[in-house]
Amino acid sequence: MVSQMTEEQWVEQLIKTLDHGDQPAFQETIDELQPYDWGVMYQELPESHRAKFLSYMTLEQTALLLQELDSKSQLQVLQKLGIEKSSAIMDLMQNDDLADLLSQLSDEEIEEFLGLMKEEEKQTVQNLMTYPPESAGGIMTNRYVWIRRHYTVKETIEKLKAFAELAENLYYLYVLDEEKKLVGVVSYRDLLLAEAEDVVESFMYTRVISVNAHEDQEAVARIIERYDFLSVPVVDDEQKLIGIITVDDIIDVFIQEANEDIGRLSASGKTIDFDTGAFTASFRRLPWLILLLFLGLISGSIISGFEETLAQVVALTFFMPMIAGMTGNTGTQSLAVVVRGLVSHDLDKKVVTKLVLRESGVGLIIGTTCGVLIAAIAYLWLGSPVLGLVVGLSLFLTLIIGTLAGTVIPLLLYRLKVDPAVASGPLITTLNDIFSLTVYFGTATMFLSYLT
Repeated sequence: MVSQMTEEQWVEQLIKTLDHGDQPAFQETIDELQPYDWGVMYQELPESHRAKFLSYMTLEQTALLLQELDSKSQLQVLQKLGIEKSSAIMDLMQNDDLADLLSQLSDEEIEEFLGLMKEEEKQTVQNLMTYPPESAGGIMTNRYVWIRRHYTVKETIEKLKAFAELAENLYYLYVLDEEKKLVGVVSYRDLLLAEAEDVVESFMYTRVISVNAHEDQEAVARIIERYDFLSVPVVDDEQKLIGIITVDDIIDVFIQEANEDIGRLSASGKTIDFDTGAFTASFRRLPWLILLLFLGLISGSIISGFEETLAQVVALTFFMPMIAGMTGNTGTQSLAVVVRGLVSHDLDKKVVTKLVLRESGVGLIIGTTCGVLIAAIAYLWLGSPVLGLVVGLSLFLTLIIGTLAGTVIPLLLYRLKVDPAVASGPLITTLNDIFSLTVYFGTATMFLSYLT
């Protein structure tokens, strides 16, 4: 079976069929695979075979293929196909994917492609492109089935069959009134269990959870995650149904938002992947790193300010990296917890209070455990109970401070309408270095007379 072959074997078989001009064998292979596999294999093919690969595919298959490729490869495929064939394929693509594709082109190219498309598809795509890319309107599709409340189950199924090819999914049917306002929803399961002459209004759900077209995509993702929906309807300001967002699009949103947050948490800013060039990756990382460089100079000035203390108790230098490192680690852990939690929780006074109290408790427990442990190690190793007290007390205090800093800073940024992920790991770590060194050397100076 082709499905049991490795990716390399698939590509080798495709190359053979293309070399021999065996289109039936090519289609036989393609039919065994999913559109995602087509995209992977297309990328793996030598450049000399890609044109024939595209020529052997049907328009419907090429539309599915385009939706699986990255933006750079999509544009390359459009160039190979030409304007007329590309426009015909665009008529078959999901409108939200098509809007994303066209947004990468110049105004002249967009007009050229849209000019050859069907008028209805053209208008839909143009409407989608008016919404911000990360809004509900920007990721919705108009491929769904709607019905009237007076429809019988028999009439509903007949309409469902007639529009099955246009429907993104068959899980939900949306009930509209005469003004096209959303008044109910019916699941496909409900239809199967109902009698043929039952009227839709008698068993539809009237409490319909929908989202406004201008709602942020993260908010939509939270709704689908919270209610386990397979799709959610999108309405305009007058509650008229204008599209739906399916769970597969929300999975893409989760991945996109996670990648953005990881980029910010690592202080790399914009997305950097395996294909990003060295100069581009460097310039995306440099702004944050330069900021952290200057913040790091503050840490150096703190050490310089306590030079006399260090000169008298040289043993303090041994524990300095540990104190700073542990504080930064706890801060980064708290930051990750907060950023992850904000994705699935709405922030209010009760939630904030509970979180801050919880993290204060975490800092107290961790600080006590690690402080006592390092105090005992310092005493047994160096034979100085006072040094053990200084190191242990400093670690205890700095771990509490670090935990709270990693919690409070992203919460404050969230309140200020700033993405909390910008409170990146390196930023929290650098700030905690400043806090920890100040506490450590301040505590050591207080006990200096007992240490010398």
